[in-house]
Amino acid sequence: MARIDNRNRFRIMIRIQLSILLVLLSIGSVFAQPVNSDNNYQRPLKDILSDIETQFGVEIQVSSKDIDTLVLDNADWRIRQWDIELTLNNVLAPFDMIAQPNGENKYKVEKFRRHRRTVEEGQKFLDYLSGLYADKESWETRRAQLKEEIIKAIRLDIAPPAPNSEPILTKEKKMNGYTVQNFALESMPGVYVCGTIYRPAKIRGKVPFVLCPIGHFYGGRNNKDLQARCVGLAVMGAVTIQYDLFAWGESELQFKGHHSESLANTVQAVNTERILDYMLANCKYIDEDRIGITGGSGGGSHTMLISAIDDRIDVSVPTVMMSAIHYGGCPCESGNPIHLCGGGTNNVEIAAMFAPKPQLVISDGGDWTSNVPELEFPFLKRTYSLYKAEDNVKNVHLPDERHDYGPSKRAAMYHFMAEHLDLDESKVFDRKGNLDESFFTRQDENEIKALGKDGEKLPANAINFDELTEMFKQ
Repeated sequence: MARIDNRNRFRIMIRIQLSILLVLLSIGSVFAQPVNSDNNYQRPLKDILSDIETQFGVEIQVSSKDIDTLVLDNADWRIRQWDIELTLNNVLAPFDMIAQPNGENKYKVEKFRRHRRTVEEGQKFLDYLSGLYADKESWETRRAQLKEEIIKAIRLDIAPPAPNSEPILTKEKKMNGYTVQNFALESMPGVYVCGTIYRPAKIRGKVPFVLCPIGHFYGGRNNKDLQARCVGLAVMGAVTIQYDLFAWGESELQFKGHHSESLANTVQAVNTERILDYMLANCKYIDEDRIGITGGSGGGSHTMLISAIDDRIDVSVPTVMMSAIHYGGCPCESGNPIHLCGGGTNNVEIAAMFAPKPQLVISDGGDWTSNVPELEFPFLKRTYSLYKAEDNVKNVHLPDERHDYGPSKRAAMYHFMAEHLDLDESKVFDRKGNLDESFFTRQDENEIKALGKDGEKLPANAINFDELTEMFKQ
């Protein structure tokens, strides 16, 4: 019996192998047939890309697993013998792919990303936007349209009202020239935003207030550079707040795993508005005419957004983010159709909506802001010129630096905030003008929590993501 079973198994294996071979041969025979209108001039994508390499003398870098099974209709008809980039666009667009230059005569194939542009595309779009308005009046008409549409795009217009609840506050901790206190504020029914308040050790009279949204830097509110930024501003004389991204940091207690949802963009905007509302209503020592905001990376995207739509902001410092070639790939930056407003816009025009108020753009050579001095800043300055306020917009470019909110970026921000919010910069610079943050003590991950080490203080009415989604259904 065992021999019979083994023979049967052998016969079955042979039949399976023959079946697979016949399938492969049949596929090959399809492509071996003449290519004509009967089969819609169909060819495997990998074959047409190989032909393009030979014809144009280029190297196309692409993962075989991404294209092995793809077949292109009208393949050879898509070739434009005089233009390699137009050819690659024609061939790859049906598969939602693009080819990016990656060295001399080299192109890298990757999936289309809505938030990325080439430098050439960025320049052409800025030129197009410039042609939409030639004077202050036409620009302000455009700005009003953008503001209205952006508020609707991020769903601020349908956000539920703020609850009339008191925030959870930890004990205020005295440090060297400043104090630290954590909070959890109910920004919407059952939705809590957590953050840390940094205050000057002594508050006399009215003082400025600076919002410091965090970006996607490692550690979030526990990041050394982000904490140092807030402490420096507090020592200089400003009340400062940094707060979590949605479903990030303490917000994960409620919404873990949902940061990559478009609602992240919505909730972060609501959180900022509600924090500002609360502080102005309950902290009588805050000067409502000296309100600043600064954030880096995703926090830079948020800085530009809030500065564009909230007239209460007086000074704005978007850091390592303003770009015509990168709009922010995280849904918390571009998950809602912000950049489709007004028939199409970008972060540079959104930053320009802050004109003529003081704005400092900090850029570097190690990320997508590397072209700011030549590409984006001239557009921004042109908009300010419509108000004869060119001196109110600055760019500090650090060509040898990378994507962070490091000491030199903080130094540039301190100078600008001190100038426009009337802060004492001598508290953070020595007599020779060198940055001195020796007063700073980093708080560890548990020291900056408002809801307890393990979230034991999360209120009982905290909702989940499905319930949050229901709030914004129309």
